[in-house]
Order: sequence, then C-alpha cells, then structure tokens
Amino acid sequence: MWLLKVFGVIYFTACAAQDSDNVSTTSEYASPTSPLPMSTETTTIYEPPVPSLQLLSEWSDVFTSEQVELSCSVTGSSFWTFTWYRNADQLQESDPNVSLSAEGSKLTITATHTYSGSYSCKAHHTAKSVTTQSSNSVKLTVSANKPKPTLKRIPNIDKMFPGEKVIFTCNVDVSSGWVYLWYHKGTEIPAHNNSTYTIAPIDHLNSGQYHCKAKRGKEPFYTEESDTTALQVSDPPKPSLELLSSWPDVFENETLEFRCGVHSTITDWTFTWYRNQKELKEEPEDVNLEADDSLLNVTAATQAYEGGYACKAHLETRGVSSGFSNTVNVRVYENIPKPTVKKVPGFNPMYVGETVNLDCNVDVSSGWTYQWYKDGIELRATNETNSIHLALSDQGTYWCKATRGEIISTDFSEEIQQDVLEIPIPSLTLITSWFHVFPTESVKLSCGMDGSPNWIYTWYKHGREVQADNVAPVDSNGATLFIRSASAKHVGQYNCKGHLNDRSVRSNFSSGLTLNVYDEKPRVTLTQDPKYRVMYPGESVSFSCHINVSSGWEYLWLKDHSVLAETGNNHTIKSVVRTNTGEYQCQAKRGSDTVFSSDQSQAVRLIVEGNKPKPVLTQQPDVEEVYTGESVSFECKVERSSGWRYHWYKDGTQLPINSSSFNIRDANLSNGGTYKCMAIRDKTMYNTQHSDGRVLRVSEIPVPSLKLITTWLDVFPTESVKFSCGMDGTPSADWKYKWFKDKQRVKADSTVSFDSDKATLSISSASASHHGRYSCSGTFKSRPVTSNSSNGVTLDVYDTKPRVTLMQNPIHNVMHTEDSVSFSCHINVSSGWEYLWYKDGSVFAKTGNNHTHHIKSVVTTNTGEYQCEAKRGSDTVFSSAVFISYKSQAVRLIVEERPQADIILLTGWSEVFSTDSLVLRCGVHEIQNMCNYTWFKEGQPISLPPSEKHAVTPQNDPEQSLYTCQGICTGRPSYSRKSDSFKTKNLLLKRRVLLSISGCLFFGIIAVFLGCIILRVVRKPAFDFEEKPEEADLFLTMAQLKDRDDAPCPMVEYITDAELNASSKEADDNGTICSETTPLPITKVEDQGNDVKFKDALFRVNIVSVMKGAVPNIFLTDTMYLFSFLPTEENGGLVSFKQ
Repeated sequence: MWLLKVFGVIYFTACAAQDSDNVSTTSEYASPTSPLPMSTETTTIYEPPVPSLQLLSEWSDVFTSEQVELSCSVTGSSFWTFTWYRNADQLQESDPNVSLSAEGSKLTITATHTYSGSYSCKAHHTAKSVTTQSSNSVKLTVSANKPKPTLKRIPNIDKMFPGEKVIFTCNVDVSSGWVYLWYHKGTEIPAHNNSTYTIAPIDHLNSGQYHCKAKRGKEPFYTEESDTTALQVSDPPKPSLELLSSWPDVFENETLEFRCGVHSTITDWTFTWYRNQKELKEEPEDVNLEADDSLLNVTAATQAYEGGYACKAHLETRGVSSGFSNTVNVRVYENIPKPTVKKVPGFNPMYVGETVNLDCNVDVSSGWTYQWYKDGIELRATNETNSIHLALSDQGTYWCKATRGEIISTDFSEEIQQDVLEIPIPSLTLITSWFHVFPTESVKLSCGMDGSPNWIYTWYKHGREVQADNVAPVDSNGATLFIRSASAKHVGQYNCKGHLNDRSVRSNFSSGLTLNVYDEKPRVTLTQDPKYRVMYPGESVSFSCHINVSSGWEYLWLKDHSVLAETGNNHTIKSVVRTNTGEYQCQAKRGSDTVFSSDQSQAVRLIVEGNKPKPVLTQQPDVEEVYTGESVSFECKVERSSGWRYHWYKDGTQLPINSSSFNIRDANLSNGGTYKCMAIRDKTMYNTQHSDGRVLRVSEIPVPSLKLITTWLDVFPTESVKFSCGMDGTPSADWKYKWFKDKQRVKADSTVSFDSDKATLSISSASASHHGRYSCSGTFKSRPVTSNSSNGVTLDVYDTKPRVTLMQNPIHNVMHTEDSVSFSCHINVSSGWEYLWYKDGSVFAKTGNNHTHHIKSVVTTNTGEYQCEAKRGSDTVFSSAVFISYKSQAVRLIVEERPQADIILLTGWSEVFSTDSLVLRCGVHEIQNMCNYTWFKEGQPISLPPSEKHAVTPQNDPEQSLYTCQGICTGRPSYSRKSDSFKTKNLLLKRRVLLSISGCLFFGIIAVFLGCIILRVVRKPAFDFEEKPEEADLFLTMAQLKDRDDAPCPMVEYITDAELNASSKEADDNGTICSETTPLPITKVEDQGNDVKFKDALFRVNIVSVMKGAVPNIFLTDTMYLFSFLPTEENGGLVSFKQ
C-alpha cells in the first residue's frame, strides 16, 4: 500500500512540473522497507485558469433549424475536458439537437425556440481533480418562426406602360447577413442577389407576379416567401375621337367640333390634333382649342379643312404617348345641291285610303330639314318623307325644298302630280251545287270585281279572314276558294274583299253565303294490354281497335304508317322481338262507290329492348359517407318501364323488403355495407339483372377546432376581437356553427356579429361582459348533423382604455425658427401599438411602431398644441377594426421668428471730405442678451475677431463687395438670422459730387437774383413805346421755357447725366443699396458738435419781365425751380429735386 502512495507522489510531481514552471516540489523518499515520510514535501498552489468561450457562427440571433457552433478553450495548457451550460443548467449529450467534439471543446446546436439562453462552459483537468470557474457567457436568441421579407414596389401604380421604370425592394428586418432571391411568375431571376431589383425600361414581358425571399449561411437557411405584388404592363389606351357637330360633311362657313378623350382613371392626359396625319401646330382665328386640348372647334369651314382628323394622348408626367385615335373624315362642299322629289308607290291615279310617300332627298351630306308645298301652299310637314293617307281632297301638285342650320337652304325641287279615285265593291257566287256537306266533302266559292284585272281577293268567315291551307286552298289571285275536305270548322257565313296587289287599296265586304257541315268524323280508339311502354323479348302483347258510331265498319292496321295484313279489330303478338318496336295505329272505313274513311286512331308506341334490363340503385343523401344518427334512403328503379316488384340485398343477403325504396333511420356503424337490388314484372313474371352495388360508410361526427384570428387575447374596452371555428379534414363550406360563452349560447347584438355560416365570431367593441371562455359546435348544412363542442379559448378584457403620455425634448416654452424639437409618446400596457400625431386636433403624421416624432428645423407654422394617440389592429381579413387609445395630454409649442441682424452706416455727411472709409455697425434689436457679431463678405466669413463694427476702405474692398452680418448671443435665441445685404458702391464719391453741385446751384441762384435787382435799378425807362423797337425779354417765363427745346437747364443736365445716374442700376445688382437717400446717422461726438441745424426752407426764384403796354411795370412771376434741403441728423444731405 505504501508503495502505491510513493508512485502516486512521483506521478503528481511530474504532472505539476509539466503544467507550470512556477511550481516546485521537494520530496525525500524512504526506502521500500521504511514508512513514507509525508512531512518532507512542499507544494506551491495556483488558481486554475478561466476558459474562453467563443461564438464560431456569424450570428447570435438565429431561427429554428439553423446550426450554431460554440468553442471553449483554455490557453497555454492541455489535458482539459469541457462541460457546457445553458442558463446555468448543464447540457446533456443525449440531446439529439446537441453534438460535442471528442474532448467537448466544440458545441454544435441545431436551434429550436427552446434553445434560447445564455451559454457558458467549464474545464476539467484530466490528470487532476481540478474544475475551473465558468467562462464568459454568450447569449443565443432563437426565433420560433421564419422571418418573412417585406416587398415594396416604386412607383406603386396599378397599371404601367412600356418604357417606364420600376424598382422593387425586399427587406428582412430581423437579424443580418441576408442574401436576396428574386422571382418572376414563380421562376427565380438569376444574378440578382441585392435587396433592390430595378427594371428599366419595362415591357410586356415584365408583367406578372413578383416575390422574393432571403437566405444566409453555408448550408443556406431560407426565409418565408414575401407576399406577391403584381406588375401589369399594358399599352397606353387608345384615345377616342368623337365628332360633336351633327354631320361630318359640311358646306363652307359651317362649324365643326371634335372631342378627344381617353377611357382611363388617369386624368392628366393632354392631346395633340392631326389632319391627314399632320399635326395641327398653328391655330388660325377660326380654330379654337380648350385648355387641355381635348376640344377642337372650327367656326367657319373651308375647303382647306377637308380631310381625316385624328388625335393623340400624352401623359407628360410619365413621358407616355398613345397611338393615333380613330379617324373622322370631314368633307367640305363648295356648292349647295338641289333636292329631288319622288313618289312611292309611283303609279297614278291612286284610290281613297291608300298611303303615298312623297320623298324629298338631298343626296349630299345629312341633317336636312324639309319644307313641303301643294298647289303653291306651304304644308306643315317638315320630314324628308311626307306620308299622306289619301282622300279626294289630296289630289294636286307637290314640290319641296331643304334647309340646314341657320345659313344653308336649297332651291325648290321639280313638281310631281297625284290623282285620287273611289274604291269599287266585289260580288260573291257559289260554284258547287249544295250548301250542306259532310265532313271531308269539297266546296267551291268565287269572288269577282268589274274593271281592273289586278285585284287580289281575301276570304272571310264570320268576319275573320280565312287562311288558305291544303284543305281550303285558293287560286293565284284568291278569286276562288276550294274546300277539299269539309269539316265542322268550315261551317259559317262567307264574304270576300278585294285589294290591289302591292297596294293598300281594300274594298268593302261583298254579300254573304252560309255553309253547313256535320259535326265531325267518327272517332277510333286503340288500346294495348298489358300497358307496358317498354317490353322485353319473350313477353306477349295485344292491341284492340274500337269505334262507337254506327256499324258496318272494316279495320285497317298500320305499323310505322305501313299497312298490316290484319283486318279484325284485334292484333296480338305472342312473343315480342326487337323488330316489333314501332308506332301502332288503326282506321275504320265503309261504303263502296264513294269510300268514307275515319281518321286514324292515336298512335301507341311499343319499344322492345334487346337486352335484359339492369335496375339503377340511388341513395339519398347522395354522399359517400354519412354520420351516426342520420337517415339514409335507397331507391331501385328500372328505367323507361313499369310494372315491377323489387328484391333488396345487403352484403349478398336478401332483405325482407319488396318496395322500390327503403329507409335507414338513426344510422349506426353496423349499417355500413354494400347494397344491391333486382326487379320482377308482376304480369309477365319477367326478371331483371342485379343492380350495381352501393357502398354505405357510416362515421362518427367530427369535433370543430376554435382559433383566435386577432393577435391579442387581452383587449381593451371598444377593441375588436375575432374568433374562427372550423372542421379539420372536411370542407368548411359544408358546415355552419353555433357559439357559446361559458357554456351559454352567444347571440348577435350591436357588438357581436357572425359571418354567413357563423364560422367567424366578431366582437366589434369589447367590454367586461365579453370576458369568458368561448367554444363552438358545428351543424352540417345539407343534413341534420350536429357536432360536439370545440376546445375553449379564454378572452380577457381590461376595465378601461390605456393612458398615453406625451413628452417634449428640449422642454422650452418658446422655440425659434431653425431650432429642432422631438416628441415622444408612451404607453405601458399590452403591445403591438402604432402611433398617430395630432396638431391642433388634426392628424398630421403616422409613425407606425416608432413612438417618437422629430422636427429638425421648426418654422412658425409649427406653433400649436400637440397630442398623440396609440392604435393597433387593421381592417384586413385577419382583423376587423382598429382600436384607438385616449389622446395624450396637450403639449403647447410656440415658435417665433428668429430675430434678424441689421447693418447701419455710421459714416455721416460731414465726414465725406475728411475720410476714405465707411464704418458699418451690426445690431439685433429684438435680443436682450449680449451678442458677438460675425461679418460676412460675399457670403464668406471675414477672418477678424467678432465685433459690432466693421470698417470698409478702398484697400480692403477695392471691388465694392456685398456685406452681411450675424449675431451670436448668450441665452435664447443663441444666434440671429443674417442681415440683409449691404453694398458700398462709390458712396463717398457720389456724396462729394452731390454736395459740390448743390453748393454751386445755390450760389448761382443768389447771383442771378441780385443781378435782376441791379438791372432793374440801373435801367432807364422807355417813354416812346411806338418809336423804339421791341426789346427781347432778358429772362423767359416758365411757360416759354416749356415751349422751347433749346433752353438749357442745368438741373436737367445733372439729373439726366448717364454717369451720375449710373447708381440707378444698383437696384438690379444688390439686395440693399447705399444711395443718396440712405440715412447717415452721425455717431461721433465731434460730428454732432459741428452739425449745423437747418430748418426746412423753400427757395423760389422770381423772374421778372417788363412788358410794353398801356400799363407799365407789370410783373409776371413764374416759379422755375423748387429746392428742398433737409440737413437733419436723420437725413444727411440733398434728397430730391422738384419742378
């Protein structure tokens, strides 16, 4: 024993030396005969390493049947085995969905939904009793159902046209790593593995159903197939051209109107017009088109408008054009035709009561209105045909003319004459010798009329027309009536009438003749014994012929209208064969010189079949399977025959039933089997074959299954719920159903409804009363079969609707334009919610299952009260209604315009002669917080420190640029909008020039005014007005100045100077222009001290002219110029000139 201990110590010491260089052991061994010295050994102990767990597969979220590989390892060591855990529970190697490598370091899992969880491993040393701690964990998620891709089509138009472009997108919103497969009409589209599939341009071959699916992995895992979407490619519709005017052939100056239309739900069609395949591009004054070109109107037709008109339709928004429409041919006549008149019938004279049709015809075009004349008098008739029922007063001469519209009228037609006569009366005579005849005797009558040989005669009996037939024919013109075989129907008084052939002329009745005929011929009756319509070889039959009037009759027998040798009143066949099949009749006769024969008897049809009959077995209900408790009836019948007794058999055993049918009430499983029958004739004892067997199967009644169509079993008040009940293994359309809640019958009311067969139970608005356990049972529609109840499903209904909370981020009472804001909508009950967003009570957005709504840059129109609402469900075949929660509380959002910066010019008028620079100041008046200002030149920031002011000099702005500025402020709003643009175009130079010109003008006017005063003082008076010549006026009045175009005006020259007025072009080049009217506030202290305060002054210069006349020293004053100087702080210079 001690020897085993020694070897054990040596073994473990060697193992420790291999596992770690840091472990050292010192041992002293005793001799084999001495005890083992245990106290001489020293050992260093280390913590075992922690294994590393690694996912070898590409995904940690997988689906059922996918494989996942995990690896567990201990670095820097060997001799380890591994144990695997899921959610701290050890995995068993006996699990068929789990496989391990030889040492257990690799785990392969064939995923099912129960394998979701957190996986870890532990290592065990094979040479030591050492177990490590658990490794790191890897979480594996297994989805129970395969994902189904979502297929979309852009554009989503029902019908597309060749040449357009369509894009399909396929998306799997679960996991990653998908490769997409595309299908057209169920066939995979090769080399298209992207999530999008583009067809451009499309044609008819691209029509059909499209769908997609996705795959991933080396041994591919496939998703469900997406829903299909249909692409319908068809040619653009052919436009329809309609002539709206009354006729296609017109005369010059008449109007034509066309309409072009497309039978389509698309309303954006436009149209182009063609005549003789050439497009009508120009629109003359007499051609008008509507806004969409759908109407073409020609107001005054000429020969140039003759031809074939057509149109085309265009859908400009989609670049689609149709082919040509149908063609409408238009003919334009140059001359107006003359009508022709004719008379139908064309003969003359005619008789009173006839109808004559006078036709007035214009053989060119249509739409004519006609006017008739008789003996020069206009008639009321306006139709093309004037139909006259003739009287003696209608005799005369007729003609006509035609008109169309308001401008077209023909000449008069040629004249036509019509004469009218009275109708004569016919005479009736008897040709045969007697008025009293027997049935089948002949009678002859004649009718005649003096005068014309063209009369046709009609015969009447008791006032009714006699129809000619083989018994009572008439000759070619009806003048003779011959009754070959008189009968009772020929008894009566006869008259005749005459009428002209092919004319409506009829005479009055002739005088009458009366004919008497005995009642009828004797009747013959044929009987058969036995009265079987169908007989079979070997049976016997007898026929008898009977007549019940008088005596001395002989009989004639006929088969299929052929005479038989039998002459007695009986005809017997002892053993029938197939040749005896046919129709049998008989007839009676008597007399010698004149033979009188009766009519033939009724026909009796005898059918002799060649083979022994086989009865037909039928079953009601006519089904292969019945259920226990049902009733079944059988019927045995021999077709086309009668007189049978029946025998019944079940599985070869005769049943005690002799009738043609029998019933099974309350069927059970023992009634199943094969049924047959046969028949025996009661008089001839002739028997049939056995019928075909009919198999009856009896089964137990199936139990229905109850399913929930809607997604949730926990619902809210007013939410909808839908259940379905169906029979598995049998057609659902054969059953109707009953519903129960807590074993009580469910009845339809305002909230509970059923479909036609009650296969679906719909609760439109759930409440607490709908809580309970539901079940159903089925009843067979065509038969009284009722099943047991299905399994139960429990429905839970919450007490109230869920509450919704709306939150805003950031939370500011007032936002400014360009700020961003987001709203979030929260609901903490149940699942499957979609969100609707309201602004001021109106829906403005739907975000699906995303509970947030973000506005990236607000505008003032975003001001309002915001609310949100949650809904779930949809109006599809699987869900009957939408459930909507209460609205959230209202959150008020106020959006104000972001303040705008302003640029002010600080350089004043008094500085224009002492500086070359302009000083600009930027300010934001609507922001109370401190702001720094950034300056922009031509839209680019100026690389200077932020400052309120900016100086512009010829050195830093030689090209006279466009300046803007923006304020960056503390607090809210944090920045302003950019200012309007400001341009410094020759502003200093213009101001200096204007001030110089203004000074010169001012002192020049003063000099002229003083010169006029001096001239008046020093000038000598003129006493002799007659002797001295008239002096020219030194100064001209304003009226004279206006009448002369050679008088110089310095102000006009200045104002019209091109160079000085070049600044007017600045309005076209810049946003805001610095001009002579720009305010120049003086901000420097020295400028304000030197400022000269002027009041507004108006200077008028009076020009005085001395005129000769009786009264001297008459002064005419006229106002030449008016200057306005406004030298105030708000306006730094000359503003305007007025005249």
